[in-house]
This record gives sequence, structure tokens and C-alpha cells, in this order.
Amino acid sequence: MPGMKHEKLCIGPVAGVDEAGRGPLAGPVVAAAVILPAKGVPRGIDDSKKLSASERERLCARLKGCAIVGIGIVQPDEIDTLNIYWATMKAMTLAVDALAVELGQAPGHVLVDGNRLPRWTYPATPLVGGDAKSLSIAAASIVAKHTRDLIMIAAADVHPEYNWHSNKGYGCAHHMKALRDHGPTPIHRRSFAPVAAAYLAREGLFAQETTG
Repeated sequence: MPGMKHEKLCIGPVAGVDEAGRGPLAGPVVAAAVILPAKGVPRGIDDSKKLSASERERLCARLKGCAIVGIGIVQPDEIDTLNIYWATMKAMTLAVDALAVELGQAPGHVLVDGNRLPRWTYPATPLVGGDAKSLSIAAASIVAKHTRDLIMIAAADVHPEYNWHSNKGYGCAHHMKALRDHGPTPIHRRSFAPVAAAYLAREGLFAQETTG
């Protein structure tokens, strides 16, 4: 289980940062930054991938009630402009910037899940596998994942054929078939190869219809 070992090595207040949504074919990338309270940290915080959707929902609500939280969201069109790596870095920066506004000052240190840091001025440390080691990063992973899931569930109501209620935009078999059958939506990431291929296929079909 993640703990506070890494937080205790840093000058506080210490924020944990993680992201959700690097791999999906559709939807935004979302990052969260969390500073946990000195007392009253909710029990059960863990790497979001190890928790059920209901557990993430419960813990996200608890964290928003007791912790300082910042969220950063980068939409698909900007992902296509920046590429997913730099879009993720921007989402993390937006999350810490939002947290600093809530805190009223910059965090003393930022622990970031992964092996790279955004180009920012915050004192920070990358931590590979951080969501399994740092309680603050694990908390951020829960907030980021639940926030993005809600966005994709809302999008699924508009585009039900893609089954985003279930797959959240990842390229599962159902999503890939819907992409071929119906073509990309405005929230698909055009820079991702399966989506780019679907655009080309639809354009080819349109060209055949207009010239035939």
C-alpha cells in the first residue's frame, strides 16, 4: 500500500500529481494534484487501477472534502496539436497551478508519478510507480481517473454507439468496430493511428460517393 515516506522527505506542503487518459482514442487527458490533510486522510487510498469504480467515486468525494485538490484538463484538439506527451505535461501543470490557487501559495514540493517532469518552476521529484508508493500520488490518481470517467460517461450519452460508459475511450473491440462503422466523433484524437485511419477511410468513402 502507498504511504507517506516520500512526502516526509520533502519540504511541505507536498502535492502528489498523477494523470489519467494517456492511452484512449477519445476524450481528454486529465491530471490531478492533491495535498492530503495532516489528519483525517480517508482509508483505502491506493493506486486507482487497483480500485473499483465505486471505490474511486467514494474516495474522490472524500478527498475533495478533506484535501486540497487541483485538476487540469487538456481536450482532444489540443492533444492533437501538442502530442499526448506534452498534453499530459500541460494537464499536470494546470492541475498544480489550480491547486496553488486553492492553497494560496505554491506547494513546497511536488511528487509526480512517472520518470519525467513538466517544464515548471515548482520543486518536484518524479517517482516511477508513484501511485503504488506515495499516498498523495495515489490520491491524485483516484481524482484524475474518476474525473475523466465522468467526462466519458457524459460523452457516451451523446455518442452511445461507442459504449464509452464501459470502455472510457480505450480502443477495445467494440470501440474499434464503432469507429469503423460510424467514423470518428469530435472528441476522438485525430493524431492517434486508429482514428487517423478511420478518418481516411471515411474520406475515401465520401469521395467514392461524390464521384460515383
